[in-house]
Amino acid sequence: MIFGKKRADSRKKTYLYLHNETLLTMKPPAIHEMTAYDPTRHTAICRLLQQLTTAPVTLDEAALRTLLDHPTSHLYLLEEEGQVVGMLTLGIYPAPTGTKGWIEDVVVMEGQRGRGYGRQLVAHAIEAARQEGVRHLMLTSNPQRTAANRLYQTMGFEQRETNCYRMNL
Repeated sequence: MIFGKKRADSRKKTYLYLHNETLLTMKPPAIHEMTAYDPTRHTAICRLLQQLTTAPVTLDEAALRTLLDHPTSHLYLLEEEGQVVGMLTLGIYPAPTGTKGWIEDVVVMEGQRGRGYGRQLVAHAIEAARQEGVRHLMLTSNPQRTAANRLYQTMGFEQRETNCYRMNL
């Protein structure tokens, strides 16, 4: 046995840790939609946003409450042992060509990457979009984020030959 290492036990859906010759079990990470303001989670979200982009992003309490209160925006948090380690936003809107969805702001805490958490968040958003009748689910990703782009492609997203425009207002 290797002490201090983690291994997944697929039969029990728990993580087993060996520490000081004692077997510890931990619950797997959980994804839930944040629907009410929580200052501790707000702080964690701000830390994640700093890792998402080099541009300064300010998410004050009022802006977060607006996001949480908006009926077509869904902020999903991935938590492990009570700590927020990842997030994703799903926006859904009707259009004449069918209900559409956008995945935005996918980020997993540095040090927690490579553990499948991004895949779990995106899979959760795909299922939530399906349940809402979304016909087309879209996202954008910086080409330099090679691991993220590879992930999206393995999950069924197709790179489109289109121009994506943005205007800062």
